Amino acid sequence: MNRVEQIRAALQAALAPTELDVVDDSARHAGHAGARDGRGHFNVRVISAAFVGKPPLSRHRAVYAAVGEMMQTDIHALSIEAFAPGEAGSPGSEQVVPPLDRLPLS
Repeated sequence: MNRVEQIRAALQAALAPTELDVVDDSARHAGHAGARDGRGHFNVRVISAAFVGKPPLSRHRAVYAAVGEMMQTDIHALSIEAFAPGEAGSPGSEQVVPPLDRLPLS
């Protein structure tokens, strides 16, 4: 199981998301300190009912708790977008944010 699959499995088990995107962005960070020691840069977009009524900090903590040990061994940087169903950026909301792998590279 590769790192993206491991992150996906951990988040699915902990948060039962209705939508989950995990993108390995490590290639864009070649040469950074984390890349030199083999850890990667990842972008996560997760929509879960577990986030209903939770502030952003609590949502991020839940994501970090789910990936736990991987933060020490496999993940150097983790960009998180965490939504409850119906919020901006989630399906069915008025404003939909494109999946991470389709965002423009600036």
